[in-house]
Amino acid sequence: MKINVWNTILQLSKERGVGTSIIIAAIEESLRVASAKYFTHQEDVIVDFRPEKGDLRVHVSKKVVENPQNLASEIALKEARAIKADARLGDLMDIDLPSDTLGRIAAQAAKKVLFQKVRDAEQEKIFGQFAPRTGETVTGIFRRFENQTAILDVNETEVILSLRDKLPMEEFRRGDKVKAVILQVQKGSKGPQIYVSRSHPKFLLKLLELEIPEIAAGVIVIKDAVRQPGERAKVAVMTKERDIDPVGACIGVKGNRILAISKELQGEKIDVIEWSANPGGYAKAALSPAKVDKVVVLNKEGKVLQALVPKDQISLAIGKKGINVKLASWLVGWKIEIKEN
Repeated sequence: MKINVWNTILQLSKERGVGTSIIIAAIEESLRVASAKYFTHQEDVIVDFRPEKGDLRVHVSKKVVENPQNLASEIALKEARAIKADARLGDLMDIDLPSDTLGRIAAQAAKKVLFQKVRDAEQEKIFGQFAPRTGETVTGIFRRFENQTAILDVNETEVILSLRDKLPMEEFRRGDKVKAVILQVQKGSKGPQIYVSRSHPKFLLKLLELEIPEIAAGVIVIKDAVRQPGERAKVAVMTKERDIDPVGACIGVKGNRILAISKELQGEKIDVIEWSANPGGYAKAALSPAKVDKVVVLNKEGKVLQALVPKDQISLAIGKKGINVKLASWLVGWKIEIKEN
């Protein structure tokens, strides 16, 4: 049978960004499935499809026998001669799908491919594009709110920013540019689900990497980072280079580097401290911006420290709603108790 679909396949491939081989394979599979309504004995359906030449043939092969036992692979001599007058016992006979049936099935198969198989291929392509980018930052255009989530458009692909993954007080208007980190890419019944976040510590780490060349180059290493999204964050850094001040390099001249990151995070305060293997020294730095006189170990096994702080630094050390001391404890990995010195 001659059909003219090659140009359609080429156009579809170009528009959807899907390889022609995927489209052809999808049409062939659809033809096999649809042909099962005609070949009703679970025959092995053979599809010869050469769209560039316009050739299409769907057929099965059966052996001509006197009394068929397996209708999937055998045909009775009488029935065979009704199709081919000179058929003989023992012949391997090709039985073609009638052209009128084939034409109708081919049209149905093409339509099915357009709405299903090509869509599946597109979704697989999207998954392949985004899954390796987990942990990267992307910039999307806010489109709408849907089921308690913000939907962003990233290169014509919808990604999901849940309410818990946006910053507490920020609001979006249609068309706003929104930067976020890709947290997870999952396959779902409705296609790939791409989840992004602005509240996760990974987003802060990527912003630091983008803004501070020494971090991107690996000269300065981020050892730990914790956040209370939209309010405060603490980042511990270190370097093996003697002539580099890791904290100063991260903060920048007049705080320009860290302020740029803080602005992206809706004014979230970011404390950059130098990492230390010593819990007491680490905790003392982690309580920044408060000035701490001394830190002592109260319970080594239970990992409890006590920070001795001047009276005028107590509220600063504790922080609004206890956030400063809480973040310092998360960063160090020890519980920190504040005591007036």
